[in-house]
Amino acid sequence: MKDLTQGSIRGHILTMAAPIAVGMFVQTLYFLVDLYFVSRIGPDALAGVSLAGNAVMIVIALTQVLSVGTVALISHAVGAKDRARANLVFNQSLSLALLCTLLTLVGGLTAIGPYLSTVGAGAGITAAGSSYLLWYLPGLAMQFPMAAMGSALRGTGLAAPGMVVQLVTVLLNIVLAPILIAGWGTGHPLGVMGAGLASTLSIAVGVLLTLGYFAKLETYVKLDRSELVPRWDVLGRMLRIGLPSGGEFLLMFIYTSAIYWIIRPFGTAAQAGFGIGMRVMQSVFLPAMAISFAVPAVAGQNFGAHLPARVRDTLKQAVVIECSLMFVLAVVCHLVPEKMVGAFTTDPAVAEVGVTFLTIISTNFVAMGFVFACSGLFQAMGNTLPSLASSATRLLSFIGPALWLSQQPGFALRQVWMLSVATVVLQAVVSGLLVRSQMRQRLQGLGAAPQLAV
Repeated sequence: MKDLTQGSIRGHILTMAAPIAVGMFVQTLYFLVDLYFVSRIGPDALAGVSLAGNAVMIVIALTQVLSVGTVALISHAVGAKDRARANLVFNQSLSLALLCTLLTLVGGLTAIGPYLSTVGAGAGITAAGSSYLLWYLPGLAMQFPMAAMGSALRGTGLAAPGMVVQLVTVLLNIVLAPILIAGWGTGHPLGVMGAGLASTLSIAVGVLLTLGYFAKLETYVKLDRSELVPRWDVLGRMLRIGLPSGGEFLLMFIYTSAIYWIIRPFGTAAQAGFGIGMRVMQSVFLPAMAISFAVPAVAGQNFGAHLPARVRDTLKQAVVIECSLMFVLAVVCHLVPEKMVGAFTTDPAVAEVGVTFLTIISTNFVAMGFVFACSGLFQAMGNTLPSLASSATRLLSFIGPALWLSQQPGFALRQVWMLSVATVVLQAVVSGLLVRSQMRQRLQGLGAAPQLAV
């Protein structure tokens, strides 16, 4: 456990964000490595895996429910110096994770086909995406116990162990991908099926390594079978905090699926190019997202310790760091988009779509950084509904106009990307107003004796 209620706020944010960024980067490499080798198969395979990657956002949404609730409640308990409560939250999180694992396996098997048939631009894309997801599904299901354990460590102020485990798993995935996808050394390429299998095997090793860490090295929170029995008061609080955050990712899934559906008339090249652009953008976002993921632990411990000035300072420091980072990343995307997209395709039509997307969409990076900072503070204070509201504002302001534009003469992909930029700016304004209101409400009188929020 690391006490984040003393010392430099900026130092704590950066110290926590560094291993989180590395962990998120290597996790994103799962998709980038897969995309690299799958792109050598053809545009249908590339578009299919890209569509499947969007479906994975549903699982990410569910793991976010688990992660956000766990980090918030454990960080509050650590700040209040209540180790027993922190341990109870950890075990309740594991119990919920096991249920989510089962639901993911059952739900995934029934939903893969209908989803891909709806948004795919052709039978080849649907077949490739289905094959990838079927073999990746067990790995996705195992993400839940990984999320529970990793979030518990972040809540106690530790991020390095999760980074080490993710680094090992992605290195294993990098080794397995060419062997299983392209048939290196075996002479039996499995194509997109091999991509899904490589990721599943790598995640399985990661779960085993994380379990080993908790069994041998972790001392602050431990597995206790007696505390795995559902405690509805704890689970209810966890879900109240986590569900809105999961809802944000679900809205992002709807937003991305809507784009895939709207650009179907432009064909496989458009969907493949958009898929590459999205993956590159998500990879570029990683440093800023790492700051956002560090904020709940830092501000959460100080919220639990009833130190409102340090909570406010956490937001100020996060906004400065986030916006500065995103400005630099936006400049990079404007200068070398061809190189960033060209690493994943040699098809000129696909590359043109990806480059145009990245060039236009990067103009909203600074606004997005501000949204990330606000989202982290909402999580730390245990109320994520405002964050969901700002995301809903973005979705609602995008879907209607995008559908209208798609029916107009001369409709072009560029119009979709420009509309997306405008809606992110609107979301940033809404987030700023909501975070100001929440800080006024939840930090007033926080200097009293610590009381747990669960």
